[in-house]
Amino acid sequence: MCARPTPSIVVGGGDTRLDSEAMRPLPRHVLVHSDGRRLLVYGELRGSLDEEGAGAAGEGAQIHKRLDVFTEAWVGIAPARNTRPLDSPAAAAGPERCPFCPGGVEVPFSYDAAVFDNRFPSFRPHPPPAPLLDGPTGPAQGRCEVVLYTDRHDASFGELSAVELARVVAVWIDRGRELWADPAHSYVCIFENRGAEVGATIAHPHGQIYALDHVPPLTAARSEAHRRHRRREGGCLSCAATRADDRSGRVVSANESFVVAVPFAARWPFEVAVRARRHGLQRLADLVPEEQRDLAVALHDVARRYDALFDLPLPYMMVAQEAPHDQPDWHLAFELYPLHRAPGATKIRASVETGLGLFLNDVAPEDAALQLAGLDVPVEPIELDSLFTVTQPDAAMLS
Repeated sequence: MCARPTPSIVVGGGDTRLDSEAMRPLPRHVLVHSDGRRLLVYGELRGSLDEEGAGAAGEGAQIHKRLDVFTEAWVGIAPARNTRPLDSPAAAAGPERCPFCPGGVEVPFSYDAAVFDNRFPSFRPHPPPAPLLDGPTGPAQGRCEVVLYTDRHDASFGELSAVELARVVAVWIDRGRELWADPAHSYVCIFENRGAEVGATIAHPHGQIYALDHVPPLTAARSEAHRRHRRREGGCLSCAATRADDRSGRVVSANESFVVAVPFAARWPFEVAVRARRHGLQRLADLVPEEQRDLAVALHDVARRYDALFDLPLPYMMVAQEAPHDQPDWHLAFELYPLHRAPGATKIRASVETGLGLFLNDVAPEDAALQLAGLDVPVEPIELDSLFTVTQPDAAMLS
């Protein structure tokens, strides 16, 4: 068993307690494109939207859901996504072509961070009626948002400054709180696809949020696993798993509020889970300031370790796993799934994984953890007083 690693990012010294009212205010300005899509600007508002806006969103008349009767899982059908801009290797898109850069079609001015309704969504707040077909269908109810981490095109999550990183976490909290409060939403997922290899068509640093009208199948299965554990063992599955990870040789970096480790049964090479220690920390909105800081530290650290692993901008998928409405034992977690198993070699989700759901991992979790924990990555302080809390000015609604 390897020794417990030391932190690669330090936090500010002194008083480690900070009342949320003492956090830095982050204004949120709400603008509306001519096609009705919202643009949320966080921080200083430095411009306005053109009256003609970004052009009408994709028609979306064909979007709907179809039920797979063998798995009872919904499948989203969204043909308009084929018309998305820059549907090519993300690295080919420079700032002059990027729709997310200042002056682009989505945000025509400079900004600190921004969120907007996706022009090519798979789910809509007011979807068209589901078509009548030869199987079960449903309307594509929900919301798809794009989260712009910064207006700097040549950056990545691991290259964000401490202030930018704290701002992004505050934006996640704000969007999650609002979307979870909508009774039309049964589940909310914040995620990032980094790199063309995992489907990112635009290189500008950004993530996405899907709010769904149903609980997706993997989430439902995990929720049921928590219920079974509670019935059989009389305790919390997430608490037990977090303690086991913390005692193992799979820890990647030390963190007071989160266990950062390669999962025991990792499906992807160098997969990492950042899971909350505290029982009751179920969603981003439950974070206290110290946990908000520690989450930023942990995710920043993992992203930097990934880029150092093979000395390349490592493509990955990052998914926030927040608690569904009916699962009090669930601990907030972020899971990161990189594709590379070696320099120049990626894991392909092939027939057995796709057809059977049986994953085959070419890298032992303990070996992956040793490699990640042994990397020397840059150290950057993140002070408690650099954290943000979102405020909403009364005069924010512009058109």
